[in-house]
Amino acid sequence: MTVAPIEETALITLTATAADKLVEIMHEKGLADTYALRVFVSGGGCSGLQYGMTFDDNPRPMDTVFEQHGLRVIVDPRSLPYLVGASIDYVESSLGSGFQIDNPNAVSTCGCGQGSAQGGCSSCR
Repeated sequence: MTVAPIEETALITLTATAADKLVEIMHEKGLADTYALRVFVSGGGCSGLQYGMTFDDNPRPMDTVFEQHGLRVIVDPRSLPYLVGASIDYVESSLGSGFQIDNPNAVSTCGCGQGSAQGGCSSCR
């Protein structure tokens, strides 16, 4: 099996806080030694693209793999163009805590391509 090589440059920024929390979760689940974080986009239609994260121990040859703060991150080739430049943080507040993905490349349109000037998602068919 051919494994994707580790890239020198991180294409997604992972904050130290997010990396620490992910490593903590991986240790709790017994995944710290062999798994990496897979970040991906999915969906479409009027709900737009959704971001997802999972732990994965099987990078594919076409995946992009990089390391930040001691954590390997995997991105598939279909998701990569949507995620370049995005940042992942872990935020704790009085409203709750969780991972937050900030993507400066995200466009304010619905998934079917209709922006607010064209009627927004109510015009999706």
